[in-house]
Amino acid sequence: MCAQLRRVPEDPSNDRDVNGRWVNGTKPLLIRNATVWAPASSAEGFAWINADVFVNYGLIQLVEPGISDKDLPKHYELFDAHGRPLTTGIVDMHSHAGASYFTNLGHDENELSSDITPYVKSLDAIDPLHPEFSWIKSGGVTTSLILPGSGNNMGGEAFVVKMAVGNDSGRAELSQKDMLADPDNSWRYMKMACGENAKRVYGKVGERGPFSRMGEAWEFRHAFEQAQAMVNAQNEWCTAADHYGPEFMPTYLPQELAWESLGAVLRGQIRVNTHCYTIPDLEAYVRLTNEFKFQLRAFHHAHQTYLVPEVLKRAWGGPPASALFADNMYYKVESYTGSEQAGKILHENGLVPVYVSDNPVLNSQHVVMEAAKAFRAGLPYHVALAGVTSQPARLLGLGNRVGKVAPGFDADLLVWDSDPLSVGAAPEQAWIDGAPQFKHPVVLEKPWAKLLAEEQHVLADYTTQEIKSKDETTIFTGITNVQLADRQMTFASSEPATMVIRNGEIECLGECAITASSKIVALKDGHVTDPFVAFGTILGTSEIDAQGQTQDGSIGDGWSRAVDGLLNFGGKQLAAAYAKGVTRAISAPVAGHGAYRGVSAGFSTGAATSAAEGAIFANDVAVHYTLSLGAKQGKTPSISAAVAALRTSLLEAANSNTTSDDPFSEQAYLKRVVAGDLPLVITVHSAETMAAVMRIKQGIESVSGKSLRLIIHGGAESHLVADALAEYDIPVILAPLLAYSQSWDQRRSLTGAPLTNGTAIDHLLAAGVKVAIGANEPWESRDLPLMSGIALANSQGKLDYASALKLIGGNLYEMLGLKEEGKKGFVLFEGSPLQIEGRVRAVSDGSGKISVWV
Repeated sequence: MCAQLRRVPEDPSNDRDVNGRWVNGTKPLLIRNATVWAPASSAEGFAWINADVFVNYGLIQLVEPGISDKDLPKHYELFDAHGRPLTTGIVDMHSHAGASYFTNLGHDENELSSDITPYVKSLDAIDPLHPEFSWIKSGGVTTSLILPGSGNNMGGEAFVVKMAVGNDSGRAELSQKDMLADPDNSWRYMKMACGENAKRVYGKVGERGPFSRMGEAWEFRHAFEQAQAMVNAQNEWCTAADHYGPEFMPTYLPQELAWESLGAVLRGQIRVNTHCYTIPDLEAYVRLTNEFKFQLRAFHHAHQTYLVPEVLKRAWGGPPASALFADNMYYKVESYTGSEQAGKILHENGLVPVYVSDNPVLNSQHVVMEAAKAFRAGLPYHVALAGVTSQPARLLGLGNRVGKVAPGFDADLLVWDSDPLSVGAAPEQAWIDGAPQFKHPVVLEKPWAKLLAEEQHVLADYTTQEIKSKDETTIFTGITNVQLADRQMTFASSEPATMVIRNGEIECLGECAITASSKIVALKDGHVTDPFVAFGTILGTSEIDAQGQTQDGSIGDGWSRAVDGLLNFGGKQLAAAYAKGVTRAISAPVAGHGAYRGVSAGFSTGAATSAAEGAIFANDVAVHYTLSLGAKQGKTPSISAAVAALRTSLLEAANSNTTSDDPFSEQAYLKRVVAGDLPLVITVHSAETMAAVMRIKQGIESVSGKSLRLIIHGGAESHLVADALAEYDIPVILAPLLAYSQSWDQRRSLTGAPLTNGTAIDHLLAAGVKVAIGANEPWESRDLPLMSGIALANSQGKLDYASALKLIGGNLYEMLGLKEEGKKGFVLFEGSPLQIEGRVRAVSDGSGKISVWV
């Protein structure tokens, strides 16, 4: 027992003949003709090479060009990559997959009976039958650290699992144990958390804590002191047992089950990962590591680590990594100082950024997109890709087992249909421990393009400095593509066009005279588009999602106009959207979590205040109701009650001959809806509820004799009723584009290749339904061009560049009857706006102002 207590684990080596997870009967595998992301001696440690990869016994055996059949076993599986990219599997080191799902009676990812629960284990909550393991794997994630939640300061032990589950994944059995990534269990892991979460969950004045960060620091210190006392008692007992012999000791080895895990932290046997956002939290925790002499592997969320790299370097045992989102920020006060350049700044200061999902906060099927967006923000290509592969593997103590394509490593491999950091990339096939994971994968045909790594010098050197010019002339050269509402042109890269901007307006576009006194910005592959529009978020009505003071608030069963609650002009949320070319937003009043009720307004994201000229382009855009799960509240405790209430209100409006004394009342607006003057937007995900909505439309039209301009918003299951939506002429605003089946009414959403042949948008387009893309949360608005790019990349010809741009602009204006709005302003990109390498260089919202980034 004493020897076990004293043992400090070491990272397991890759010096082995057989992977301990290998299932006997798994055939050897040869992947021919791949472009392999392999370790290299370059400064960034990786390079793309042309090679074959041979796998046997669950291990990578050879990585070299032209592997000969004579060197291989007689029977093996052959996969021809046709030159496609091959990488190691993605490693997500912050996930709650398998421990939280809509079928659970509550969530199992957090034990909230006490603030200090180091003794619980996430493994006990993981359900191997959870369907999201398959969804996540389809995005290339092969390994995840499943953490307890962050509701308490010490959440418990975590476990690293692989996404291979049961016989369909090539496994011998269906069990939690069979999912463990390291059969030898070399390392253990612990989750802790600082800041707002524990204070919110536990702080109650005069009764319990922690109520403040001071209280949290005491909770941490007090817990570590209990564990330290136990460790000291054990050490004293073992010293005496060494001298006298265990059999002569008058007592048993001191043990306290509640403190065993934390004692293992102090003994260096557990790798700690801690949820911390702010400088006070970060610095207090760094002091804690030095006081109790334990090493921290990573700060998670870590939105302010880029501000204090020297503080991180003071941590005991070396600086921790920062486990980040690329651009999910501003959702609480702790994240309000986040930066898209955080990873780049940390890297430049010698620190390690890694990118995570915090599934289900983000759908970890798409966690590789976080690395791609970090690359877009200036993090070198290979560093970004390492941030979801080799670096998290190293931090987990598995850096010699997973995270690299090299001999001796676990055969967790992905062949991609395009560069893994490109927009819309999906695996063609995945192997875990050498076993294929998809029996009949859907493979998308995509034109092969050069790897983005070849462009990293351009992206990494890009700096921004905003210049606002109203009265001067700015000239842009190097323009190759123009997609504006009133003109569409393309130009050869050898003979690009010029654009002259004077007083915020396009004075010339094409062959333009250049004056010596003008400011000239030279572009490579310039793209000019109409500005984009964010629909369906709480932009403008909320600045910090979790901070009530910054919000208009929830109207519950009431009624209001969003134009009266636009409070947040000049804030970070609108500025971030504007900087990505989203110059317009349409937001509705909030009636609870995920629910909207009232009249939406259209406004400019770049306006200084709502009183500024052109700040509000539409006081009344549409009437909104919700029939998703968020409708089950107040006077409508069920979906059927919500449907009935909506039907009754519309029928009353259709049958009423009286005019309301209040032109802004709910009745007055519904009369405009049934008369066909205003669109009716229904937020709904369930296919069955959409069918109910269609019945409402049919019934109201039979009474009113007018066409009801109905729009579906959300639409996770819209693919199931695509033909009916087309028949009823009901357009759909998908929000989000890629639904995630984490609620009952979205459970039949489509994940896309390699699991499904298309997602909702593909089925809707095939049926002839007009489609647009919205966003669920404000931060997602800045990614709308990338979402449109994903739709284009995976559309298999259903979309072209021009029609993809309309998904986040023109189509919305047409659906809502705001056709002229798309003609105001422009956005100028260097590179395609629908690709990860595209950069905004100029924005005009049509108000006479232009913002230029140089």
